[in-house]
Formats: sequence, C-alpha cells, structure tokens
Amino acid sequence: MQKLSVFIDALEPEIKRFKSEFQDYLKSGVFVIDQINCFIVRGQGKQFRPMLTFLSAKLVGESSDLTVKSALIVELLHTATLVHDDIVDESDKRRGLPAVKKLWGNKIAVLYGDYLLAHSLTAMLELRDLRVFDILSMTSRRLAKGELVQAAKAKKLDINESVYLKMISDKTAALISAAAELGALTAGGDEVQCEALNLYGENLGMAFQIRDDILDFIGREGLLGKPVGSDLKEGKITLPLIYSLENSQDGIRKEMLRAIRRRKYPKKVIEFVRNCNGSDYAQRKAEGYAQKAADCLNNFKDCQERELLLQMTEFAVRRNK
Repeated sequence: MQKLSVFIDALEPEIKRFKSEFQDYLKSGVFVIDQINCFIVRGQGKQFRPMLTFLSAKLVGESSDLTVKSALIVELLHTATLVHDDIVDESDKRRGLPAVKKLWGNKIAVLYGDYLLAHSLTAMLELRDLRVFDILSMTSRRLAKGELVQAAKAKKLDINESVYLKMISDKTAALISAAAELGALTAGGDEVQCEALNLYGENLGMAFQIRDDILDFIGREGLLGKPVGSDLKEGKITLPLIYSLENSQDGIRKEMLRAIRRRKYPKKVIEFVRNCNGSDYAQRKAEGYAQKAADCLNNFKDCQERELLLQMTEFAVRRNK
C-alpha cells in the first residue's frame, strides 16, 4: 500500500500553495475565530480532498488559480462538517486532538462551523463560474441530507445496507466526487473527462467511508486518534454491523441492539461483528467500489497523475488510519 507521503511529495508545489492560501483565507481579525483557525490548521488531517482536486486537474491539463480556489472551498466545507459532526456526535476528540467543541464549547463550535460555511459561499461567488457553483451547491445539499439521515437513524437503529450506502454516498462520497470533478473542470477538462472523474470520486468516496467504518472495529486507537468503537458509542450503525445483524439469530440480534441503544458494551459488539465476519464483508464491498473507481480512469492517458489516482484507490481500502 502506498503511504500518503507519496501523493504529498508528487504535489509539493500545489499543496504548499494551498496550505498558505487556506491559512490566509481563514484570517478574520476576530480573536476567537483566529484562535480556532490556528488550532484547525495545526490539526489538519490528510488533506485527501485537495490532493484529489490537484491530481484530477493535472490529469487533464494544468492546475490553475481556479483549481486552488476550488480545493480551498472543498476543504472549507469539509472542515465545517467535521466541526459540526463533533457536536452532533458528542465527540470530544478529532484526529487525536480535542475537538473544537471540547475546547470552546458547543455554541462557539456551531458558530465557527457556520463561519466556515459562509466563507465557502464567499469563495464560490469569487470564482464567478456557475458550473462550479452548481456542483458545490448540490454537494452541500447532499452533505446536509446525509448527516440528517445518519442522526435520525442513530436514534431508531433501523438502518439496512441500501439506506447505509445512500447515506454515505451523500455524507462522504459527494464531497470527494466534487473534489475530483472540480479539478478536471478548472483545468479545462471536457464533459466526458469531468463525468469520469465525478464517478471516480463517488466510488472512491464510498470505498473510503466503508474502510473508515471498518477501522472502528479493527483499528488501533494510537493510529486512529480516537478509541476503537467510537461509532458504536455514538449509536452509529455501519456496514460491518449491519451485515452481522442481518446474518444472526433473532435473539442475538435483539441483544446487540439493546447494547448499542444503551451505548454500552462496545467490546461485546465488536466481538460479535468479528465472529460474524462483518468487517470482511464490508472490506469486500469497499474493494468493489475501489475497483469501480479505478475503471473510471481507463480512458485517460498513461501518466504519473493517472498512476497516483489508481494508487489512491488502493490507499482508500488499505489504510489503517
């Protein structure tokens, strides 16, 4: 499996410029906002989405000022959703660090997330491109819809595989798809190329999220930056558990649902999923989506960017954090 550093090294000039502009764009002159900005920048994660935007742009042409601004908007949206997610999920940690809501409280965290969303809207308007605005506005609606469905299902625990797949398509794959499509669009890609990279991103995002959900059962806390079983404690029903529940006896299924509803006994539920091979099933699904993503690149010329995008599909389903 390729390490993330391979992608970062290949995109060093683009990532360096992106980081600088992202920091500058966040500045507000308001103490509390700039204080949180500094904290956010220090704790930034993989920057998977901006890298995808730049790789897609370079696959079809050249990265431009529009590409950088599009990557910035995608990262603003992503960061806003993470800040809000931690409030909804009542999570105190993010990437091994305290969540914004843990340090500044729910009220400030909500308003800061709103600030990021407002900033993303301003950046969209600055692009003066209705095609970009259309992609990002649709993506924003899908993000909100996916999060709402997840919150509602966490209360009722009545989610099945088809609902789960639609939910993660909206809450995760939509933004990754937008990141890839915007890269192609801002580099002058034609309609066929943009659509191919849209589908690439959608399938990559599905694989990425399913692997993320698998790691909640089989990962290591030191690598994840959060305790194993965190999703269970938040009442989230993900694919490894869905498969296990659907393939277990009625009595055991009811016992597991009671444990999840009470937000207790995560080790017991993790053991149940292991015995039912739930993570193995989910891994096969993730690999299927990764292959679909790779197939979307078949008609592109052989080049470093295409190879890196292919390697990204492998990274999505083999990563351990």
